[in-house]
Amino acid sequence: MLRQLRRREVGADNPRSLSTHVRGERVRQINLSGHKEVVSAHHSGINSLQVDCTEARYLLAGAADGSVGVYDTQQPTFVDSALHVAKHEALFTVDKSVHLGHIFSVSSVQWYPVDTGLFVTGSYDKNINLWDTNTHQVELQFKMPGKVYAIAMSAMATTHMLVAAGTEDVRVRLCDLATGACTHTLSGHRDGVWALQWSASSEWILYSGGCDGAIRFWDIRRAGCFQVLDHNRSQIEKRPSVTNSASQRQEMATATMGSSSKVGSQQREAKRAKLSKGSLALKNARAKESAVQRQHPGMMSANDRSTAHNGSVTALQTSDDGLHLFSAGRPSRAFFWPASFIE
Repeated sequence: MLRQLRRREVGADNPRSLSTHVRGERVRQINLSGHKEVVSAHHSGINSLQVDCTEARYLLAGAADGSVGVYDTQQPTFVDSALHVAKHEALFTVDKSVHLGHIFSVSSVQWYPVDTGLFVTGSYDKNINLWDTNTHQVELQFKMPGKVYAIAMSAMATTHMLVAAGTEDVRVRLCDLATGACTHTLSGHRDGVWALQWSASSEWILYSGGCDGAIRFWDIRRAGCFQVLDHNRSQIEKRPSVTNSASQRQEMATATMGSSSKVGSQQREAKRAKLSKGSLALKNARAKESAVQRQHPGMMSANDRSTAHNGSVTALQTSDDGLHLFSAGRPSRAFFWPASFIE
């Protein structure tokens, strides 16, 4: 480290290389703490974890046995003087014995973004529960059509209290905590939705990843998704889209016809004049349909088949500035999507 600082002082290294070196050293020094231990109160594996956004203190854990626990990561329950280890036991747990508690595996947990008095859980029992941390009871429950794989709430939302839910059903549903009803249904995926993430720059933008390998961008104020990520665009030789190729072929064919002999032009004009009103109406309908599709590129036939991963998308995460997106999926792939892909 001292060598890097000296090189920076004399101008041999730029600031970016120094910051990269410092971050790399910190990552390499990450190790399991020998002075702090979180004592699990669950009887099976833990599926989901989250630390609250308000105090960065309370850890929320959802387990495969249907239980949910809350842990204080700062204040230990007791200290093992012999081993000099601080033990952090669960402040409380809720399970299937609680009224409306989950009876199957808890797949995802989420703190209420601005208050640790509430948290939301999703489960394979097809329910989404809103819990009160003071009473340890379910205050609100949403019934889903299938197993709940993912839930997400916007950390910057000021005008809505929506919980996005991804299930084994192909649709993404938005549940309103204020009204207790599902207000939106987002259709586009061809298989179950495993990953959800709200944008860090807009409270209206939602990202979803499904078992079909697609990552879709939604503006919940509009109908249809407005973008579908395509991993083929990341190749060195970017392939032109199907729509562009078709339009280019049509332009070339038109140019060839224009440069050909004008023999028979009168016959073609006569044939055009004999077109029925039904054919004209059909063409107008198709033109209108194409115009509607152009307004929503994510729903065009070419873009609708685009995939971000060759397998299922299992996780999504945005950068703090909202300009970059990270995705993980099967088989064992993680992608970084820069701002140029998030248009």
